[in-house]
Amino acid sequence: MVKDYDVVWDSCLQTIRKNVNTQSFKTWFEPIRPVRLLNNALTIQVPNKFFYEWLEEHFVTLLKTTIRKELGEKGRLEYQILMHDHSAKEQAPVKPALNGVRPNAVEVAVMASRGGGNTRTATLPEADQAQEPMFMDTESIKNPFVIPGIRKTPIKSQLNPNYTFENYIEGDCNRLARSAGMAVTKKPGLTSFNPLVIFGETGLGKTHLAQAIGNSIVENYPEKVVLYVSSDNFTNQIIDAIKKNNVTDFVNFYQLIDVLIVDDIQFLANKLKMQEIFFHIFNQLHQSGRQVVLTSDRPPKMMEGIEDRLISRFKWGLSADLQAPDLETRMAILGYKTMREGVEIPADVSEFICYNIRNNIRELEGALISLLAQSSLNNRDIDIDLAKEVVKNFVSEMNKEITVEFIQRLVAEHFKVDVSTLQSKTRKRSIVIARQLSMYLAKNLTDRSLKGIGDNFGGRDHSTVIYSCKTVQDLMETDTFFKDTVEELEKKIRMSLNEK
Repeated sequence: MVKDYDVVWDSCLQTIRKNVNTQSFKTWFEPIRPVRLLNNALTIQVPNKFFYEWLEEHFVTLLKTTIRKELGEKGRLEYQILMHDHSAKEQAPVKPALNGVRPNAVEVAVMASRGGGNTRTATLPEADQAQEPMFMDTESIKNPFVIPGIRKTPIKSQLNPNYTFENYIEGDCNRLARSAGMAVTKKPGLTSFNPLVIFGETGLGKTHLAQAIGNSIVENYPEKVVLYVSSDNFTNQIIDAIKKNNVTDFVNFYQLIDVLIVDDIQFLANKLKMQEIFFHIFNQLHQSGRQVVLTSDRPPKMMEGIEDRLISRFKWGLSADLQAPDLETRMAILGYKTMREGVEIPADVSEFICYNIRNNIRELEGALISLLAQSSLNNRDIDIDLAKEVVKNFVSEMNKEITVEFIQRLVAEHFKVDVSTLQSKTRKRSIVIARQLSMYLAKNLTDRSLKGIGDNFGGRDHSTVIYSCKTVQDLMETDTFFKDTVEELEKKIRMSLNEK
């Protein structure tokens, strides 16, 4: 019986899903598309070379085991790397990672194709020749960042030197974007991440990451001209150029930049003249091998009011999202901030802040600054009471009653699973324990009936809830580690909702 490649890959995904965390699965395996199955070789299509190399470096053993399970000992995995028609540059055949050695059990044959077309071999372009630092002569091309009348003014990057990779805390929430950004700094304009679009909600570190990329390139390639500009500043410069009838000079200036970083590109929406000018700048930069980095609060496909021709170009490279940091990452961020400030705060205060401020790094930093200011100005100790006063100004959920939904979210975060997984029918032991623990906490900390609790867990009946609670109680009596976990979660729940 001949197996279908979709069926084989779906089966592979089922195995992979059980062996990686949810974020890794979404980031590194959901984008993969099966292409063909021929002679025990499954071909999968990945978005770019970096994606392939990451799989080879971090998941090769898992892939090897999975393919063997589905196709037998002679099973092989082949990669097809997607290349876009816009690129005038050729791509090199990708070599397997892991010091160039192919995995023993999974032969990796790499093919590069244009949208699934013919396999071909090509070469990478040579690195750009070093060039002298660029100076702008205001008699020829006007620099919109300097005061008229000053000759031979070097182009300043407009970067904040405090934004670096060293103080950008890595977590599952930002690993893809951070890794792509670091790849860009090594070969700006020469990777498949051009443009690199970093998107995510407010306060998740888009500006920090974009400027860290710029600062790293300035350090590694001092001869390159790097420029950071917000979309508001860019728009105001265009308006000024139109008024002074020197739009051509404006465009020429931007087309001389080696690395252009535009923050909040979505604000060009519905500004057709601005988009037209940016379109010409983008085309020239991209065609000449210059690097473009963009940030946005949404992915390109959701940028309403932006012309299709720009959206299409934004998709040429890599779009990497930043998600809300998990508890572990929030604690690491807060720990770094306190170390930088040269202060120490009690562990329970750090936990309280991080349990309550979940979705916004900027608010996390703001809460810490407010806490330190309140302590210093009012001569108060940094304790839970002071933390509660500060955090209530940042979080609207303080003092609300405990709900089953809230317990599910917190338990899911602790066990690094989705809430939907807790509600599912899966019988995987780790999920069953997390589900039973959630039911136990819901029974003890909420006013919901047993039936009501069961309804929140995929429609389970009251007898299942009773059994789950008894199982948790029995485990607590025999397993001190499990008991500590239960007590820690209960503490988190009460602390998060400001209960004594």
